Amino acid sequence: MRITTVGLDADDTLWHNETIFRLTQDRLRALMADIAPPEALNAKLAEVEARNLRLYGYGVKGFTLSMIETAMELTGNAAPGAMIADILAAGREMLNHPVETLPGVDEALAALSRDYRLVLITKGDLLHQEQKLAASGLGELFVGVEIVSEKDASTYRRVFDRYGTGAGEAVMAGNSLRSDILPALEAGAWGAHIPYHITWAHEVADPPTDHPRFAELASIADLPAWVRGLS
Repeated sequence: MRITTVGLDADDTLWHNETIFRLTQDRLRALMADIAPPEALNAKLAEVEARNLRLYGYGVKGFTLSMIETAMELTGNAAPGAMIADILAAGREMLNHPVETLPGVDEALAALSRDYRLVLITKGDLLHQEQKLAASGLGELFVGVEIVSEKDASTYRRVFDRYGTGAGEAVMAGNSLRSDILPALEAGAWGAHIPYHITWAHEVADPPTDHPRFAELASIADLPAWVRGLS
């Protein structure tokens, strides 16, 4: 057995992301406190997001549109212009938020890049993800960057065939069991789950604890040693 390629998720694996979404959702709840209780707003926003994913995809811009739709539906299409302007301003602030890499990321990627081909495999808005990667200072460590609309087994087979020696000699590491781990295992790769302290509801799944190619790591700092141990 040898490993030639390591795929890495971006948001909440390399840098903070979900915390920014949660803070913005808190802002929306405060903005609409006189219109809907927090539980009702959360439920409506989750419903709208789920409905819109196939149209808007993942990322801040789709989230902002979903917040606007939520406001419109909860106000009976009578949301004040000032409220819409505040939601748009919140979306712009998310897009301009500084990129903060997670502890241990720089050291782990530097160590992995000496022995393996690193590929960034992430969902989200193309322009925003490219901007975050550039701001992170990690771009030069990757032999390939794939910003995809969805992560499924065919995506991982294609990416690991293109940049490596196939899924069977690849590892995928990320915080999402649903997107980063389960489809990578289905494709034949190894999966290293690195949990983030909060998880978006649409990314929740049960861990495949009995799968021989699955591991859960406490930190990305543990990833280089685990990958080396597979060879």
